[in-house]
Amino acid sequence: MKKVVFKLCLCLWFYPLVLIARQDTLKQKPDTSQVRQLNNDLNKVKQLAAERLSDSLKRSDLQEQVARLGTGDDAKRETIIAELNALKKRDSLHLAEQKQQIDALRKVIKGAPVVYRNDTLFYIYTRQGSFSAIDRAEAVAVRMLKLAQDLSFKTDSIKVQTTEETTDLVYKNALLVSISDPDALWNRTTKTELAALLKSKIGTAVFIHQQETSWQILAKEVLLTLLVIVVVFLLIKGVNRLFAWMELAIRNRQGRFKDGIRIRNYELLNAERQLTIIAAVVSFFRWAVIILVIYLALPVLFGIFPFTRDLSVSLLNYILTPLKKIGFAVWDFVPNIITILVLIIVFRYVLRLLRFIKTEIERGKLNIPGFYADWASPTYQIARALLLAFMLVVIFPYLPGHDSDIFKGVSVFMGVLFTFGSAGALSNVVAGLVLTYMRAFKIGDRVKIGEVTGDIIGKTLLVTRVRTIQNEIVSIPNSTVMGNHTVNYSEEAGNSGLIVNTTVTIGYDVPWRQVHQLLIDAALASEMIEPEPKPYVYQTSLDDYYVSYRINAYTKQPNRQAAIYSSLHANIQDHFNQAGVEIMSPHYKALRDGNSTTIPADYLPQDYAAPVFKTSTEHPKQD
Repeated sequence: MKKVVFKLCLCLWFYPLVLIARQDTLKQKPDTSQVRQLNNDLNKVKQLAAERLSDSLKRSDLQEQVARLGTGDDAKRETIIAELNALKKRDSLHLAEQKQQIDALRKVIKGAPVVYRNDTLFYIYTRQGSFSAIDRAEAVAVRMLKLAQDLSFKTDSIKVQTTEETTDLVYKNALLVSISDPDALWNRTTKTELAALLKSKIGTAVFIHQQETSWQILAKEVLLTLLVIVVVFLLIKGVNRLFAWMELAIRNRQGRFKDGIRIRNYELLNAERQLTIIAAVVSFFRWAVIILVIYLALPVLFGIFPFTRDLSVSLLNYILTPLKKIGFAVWDFVPNIITILVLIIVFRYVLRLLRFIKTEIERGKLNIPGFYADWASPTYQIARALLLAFMLVVIFPYLPGHDSDIFKGVSVFMGVLFTFGSAGALSNVVAGLVLTYMRAFKIGDRVKIGEVTGDIIGKTLLVTRVRTIQNEIVSIPNSTVMGNHTVNYSEEAGNSGLIVNTTVTIGYDVPWRQVHQLLIDAALASEMIEPEPKPYVYQTSLDDYYVSYRINAYTKQPNRQAAIYSSLHANIQDHFNQAGVEIMSPHYKALRDGNSTTIPADYLPQDYAAPVFKTSTEHPKQD
């Protein structure tokens, strides 16, 4: 009966494989094909166990039949023995196949660790009765803790007891661990060998712990701790003295820093600031060394005592783990760095080639039909920006963290922020580029943009700067310039000249030919008026009381229009006054009945007198 129970338990011992596999499946979330394959493997192990159980029951029954046979049943005995041999052979094959399946499952299924004093001694993979593998591992760890409290413990005191179903490790009639056939299969050994191995591990771990926690060891550890503290204190004191000596040496050599640090004509740091910064750097390194000494001393102190050694390992890992990650990351990034450097060098020389072409076009050494010299610089800037953007696109896949979600999120956020925050600026940039290629004006031109008249003193991608004749600097957004009409006075002034013009009104009593000559003479006498082409006059209208004459003259100084107009107006007044011709503006009548002339007194004869009123008296007729 016991054999039957044992065989049934043998089948039930493989149930935790399914449970553990299902837990691992939930954690790892494999795909459907992996789950299907795992279930097939587990079912095959269960089927092999069931077949071995069936063969074992059948073999036990046949052995009982052989035992009951008498001396006269030799033929029947041989038949049963042959069947028993066949069952044994098939059981060996099933056992080999079962080991193969367990080896395959071992890659997926992880056992429950038996942890003693933060150290994993061995793993348990199967269950026994109602105890799962995890329950068994926790129970063994608790029993080992109780075992360590026994001061009379010796490794030889652990006994190995073999029963029909299991092999047990016992200490003073207290069970430590029970080893079954499935346990041996999962550890690729037999029950006896596994029991000896676990006895050695458990006994050694408990013995070492007792040795480390004895009062003699504790006394030595306390003395060693005091020694470490004294050494750390002396190191800190030595570090303070060393850095104090360094600060004193720097102060004694203060005269060496009297010149300060200059970048061309700008004094970046004077002597006092230099000393302050050096003192701050020395103080920073002093505290950094002190903190490093203390931090490195803590793992040593914690490593002295067994119950704090895990803290020492953790403290060291806080520094070593990031350093290892940084080191491996830098090492893995070396090929990408080389690739990035090669790309930067290639793009750098391409930019130098473009800059050389731009310089040659600006100097006039390279002529491209339809391409003006003032287009070279903005075209180079556009090509440079596009080339740099393309370089970033090429380099981007080689940057560390380029595929991280945080990097992508920040990139998208910066793009959205730039798009919405620079809508107006982008419109000005586009307008600036369009104005550059339109060649509406250049630096130094006299222009009129909207209501602003002045000289162009600056053109950028965002604004156009104009200096008015009152020496006011007006910054006009390029989008506004594009939205207004622009009058350029300087475009043709250097070649055919700019026509300046002004209108005067003269009465009908003055011959028009005389007026034409006076206006032409006044224009030729004015400053910065070109004699050729010769000034000319248009009669623009015949009004009620006067005729409108417009004088047109050429000048090649469009930026001096205010002075030119002032000189022209003054000469017109002088020439007309000298000729005795009145300028009838505003509305003057030519009637001189008692009215004085409008010509200034300096131009009149000394005996000039205002005409008298012309009157007549009419007498009535007498009868």
